[in-house]
Amino acid sequence: MSHRPLPSHLRAHPSSANHLQSASSSTGASPLLIARINEKRAELASLKELRDLSAGLADQMQTLESKLATLADGTEAVAVVLANWGAVLRAIGMASAKIPKPKDADAEGDADEGRKDGTVPLPQTLVRIPTQQAALLPQASSGSAAD
Repeated sequence: MSHRPLPSHLRAHPSSANHLQSASSSTGASPLLIARINEKRAELASLKELRDLSAGLADQMQTLESKLATLADGTEAVAVVLANWGAVLRAIGMASAKIPKPKDADAEGDADEGRKDGTVPLPQTLVRIPTQQAALLPQASSGSAAD
């Protein structure tokens, strides 16, 4: 869009805005010019309001971005936990399948006595040792026995 310079009598100076209105009424300036000035003032007010609203929207978008980043991090953590549930349920299944069941009357009597005390025979604790640490485990045991 090309801008052409306005003639000097049409240029508005900040200090002469009120002077222009009073001069236009006294000199009988063109009503078309007055209408155009009023349109431009209304347009300027609308643009200032649009600028303020846009700044508010930009702030809201930045807040939303930070909340979405937090949500994404939380979602990843939940996904990791849920991925481990299969292994946890398998371990529980293995542990419950290995619970000793009484086979004879003596064992049943022992189990009943345990229940009267409030204790229930529990299975062996399952411990997972990563293979990288398994090689170090016997060395650590023998080293601690030497101390």
